[in-house]
Amino acid sequence: MSKLSIRAARQPDAIGQQATLQGWVRTRRDSKGGFSFLELNDGSCLANIQVIADADLPNYESEIKHLSAGCSVTIIGEIKESGGKGQATEMQAAEVIVHGWSDPEAYPLQKKRHSMEKLREWAHLRPRTNTIGAVMRVRNQICRLIHDFFQENEFLYIQTPIITASDCEGAGEMFRVTTIDPGNVPTKQDGSIDFEQDFFDRPSYLTVSGQLEGEIYATALGKVYTFGPTFRAENSHTSRHLAEFWMIEPEMAFYELEDNMRLAEQFLKRIVNEVRENCQEDIEFFQKRIDDSVEATLDSVASQEFQRLSYTDAIALLENSGEKFEYPISWGADLQAEHERFLTEKHFKSPVILYDYPATIKPFYMRVNDDPKTVRAMDVLVPRVGEIIGGSQREDRLDVLESRMADQGLDAKEYWWYLDLRRFGTVPHSGFGLGLERMVQFVTGMANIRDVIPFPRTPGNAEF
Repeated sequence: MSKLSIRAARQPDAIGQQATLQGWVRTRRDSKGGFSFLELNDGSCLANIQVIADADLPNYESEIKHLSAGCSVTIIGEIKESGGKGQATEMQAAEVIVHGWSDPEAYPLQKKRHSMEKLREWAHLRPRTNTIGAVMRVRNQICRLIHDFFQENEFLYIQTPIITASDCEGAGEMFRVTTIDPGNVPTKQDGSIDFEQDFFDRPSYLTVSGQLEGEIYATALGKVYTFGPTFRAENSHTSRHLAEFWMIEPEMAFYELEDNMRLAEQFLKRIVNEVRENCQEDIEFFQKRIDDSVEATLDSVASQEFQRLSYTDAIALLENSGEKFEYPISWGADLQAEHERFLTEKHFKSPVILYDYPATIKPFYMRVNDDPKTVRAMDVLVPRVGEIIGGSQREDRLDVLESRMADQGLDAKEYWWYLDLRRFGTVPHSGFGLGLERMVQFVTGMANIRDVIPFPRTPGNAEF
């Protein structure tokens, strides 16, 4: 007798099998004919399987008729063809084993629909809902595709450190890692903190990006990618920000900006196409219950070439659009979400890649153009989300890099190893970053980024 997932048990080729199913009861409905219908789910798919439990089962009166939402069971029986609408199979139970009871008066996930905000208060139970279950299956599929894509394209997967002394973004909003007792802080004669008494002998932080370390390996091994958690200590309560999130960051030696843009487009198309193919049931759920533009938006990525235009051209287009934006736009300003969505949703009605941004609003490591007002930066914008990928060709000229660091007030001595990459066999190289949660939001249509990560870390929230 085989143990089947409910996803497998719902397939027509399972008909006739003696099988074991295990999961959680969603509903129980008793029939006047002397049997009960149980709806069972195990998380392997969105849909439940219907189980028919007859009254002649030995524990029918004592247990089965008392099952309610949340109870956990093992059910042994035969998979049969179903006459019910929307299901190919059902199970005729020969044995029902109850593992865990769930008090229907206390269990919060009853038939009543709860808001996503309320479900965040029950982070330990919300994975049992249809919405979060579907989100996590899609997230899992995206993670698998990320590795498949880069491995098939001969990238090496490397693991960059979570603890670092370098600030890749220069924003200063980083979580400090220390063993110093806050009640007994060691100080120097001038009153400053004596970090030589700390574990790492210097100020250390949780990383905001694995990019700089990724460049080290790209300039030795060619093409690499890192995929792991990153951290921002930004005190933001918006639907777009998390303190802990996952980043995919490829770095490629001998890649210029055009190569970088081409790879980013191929990457997004691969994810969208295969998620649509492998997560059809979940995508249909998001289309029906979350956002009725999900399928059309995914189609826009899969079927169209991405529009490419310079930042300068984009600013001119926005200034002449006739739109009334909340945030005025002019050359030299960062684009806001409303500007990005205008370009993708109203003007081009397709994904857009912007490139050649003003040097004054971009980090020190981006390659300076010949103008030299702009740098070889790129952002990939998609409908509904806005920026989903940010990247650049990296500055490979030692003198220019040193000048940029000085302009941004960075101490070159702290980046001596990064400068060495330009001293010993420098090459043109590029890379980009994709936030996993932004990608999951885009695919699912979920409005709040806190609902596409298993345990959101935001200001004041680290309980689970």
